[in-house]
Amino acid sequence: MVRRVEAVVFDVLETLLDLDQIGTRLEEVGQPSSALGSFFMRFQRDAMALSLAGDNADFTRTARQALRTETQQTMSDDDIDYVLDGFSAMPAFPDAAPALRRLSEAGVTIGCLTVGDPENTRSFLRKAGLDPHVAHVVTSDAVGVWKPAPEVYRYSAETLGCSLEHMALIAVHAWDCHGAKKAGAMAGWCSRLEGRPGEVFLPADVTGRDLVEVVDELLAL
Repeated sequence: MVRRVEAVVFDVLETLLDLDQIGTRLEEVGQPSSALGSFFMRFQRDAMALSLAGDNADFTRTARQALRTETQQTMSDDDIDYVLDGFSAMPAFPDAAPALRRLSEAGVTIGCLTVGDPENTRSFLRKAGLDPHVAHVVTSDAVGVWKPAPEVYRYSAETLGCSLEHMALIAVHAWDCHGAKKAGAMAGWCSRLEGRPGEVFLPADVTGRDLVEVVDELLAL
């Protein structure tokens, strides 16, 4: 029997890696830690807007501008550098390693689909102890457009060496799962962040309260 899921790509930020470290650093430079959520949302929105305009958004430049704007131009360049350096020290969520391990033991090819530089992403995964399980890192830099553009998911399937219909994306963002489904891939949505997927997005193929539960559901397809 041929397994339906041959490869899985994980979203990285907020799915595998915990951003709370960025909030801590914001507080250390005199900003409220609660600014993390609005900063990250602005960063994602601005990057998607640049992509829609035909530009390839640079991770660091876009993040710096979003941070300046969200804090009303009150941060020095040194403070911005310190906060953004927190991306290199993000811990993994407790469910990340067990989920990756289950897929690896099942013989499923594992990749990560994220933004920014692939070597930086590898470094983030290595420091979080997740790198040994990840065969491929696909980033927006390689594709020239940000998620949820369909080209990103198509390129991911090509990189992981499988057809799009046999690849699944796992993410905590319903919009990301929607993008994968629209492109023709499968999707596993973890409710850890958003609680409910909402009504405007296509339903994921499987859902779970944590990444392990999502992986188990995908392997059972």
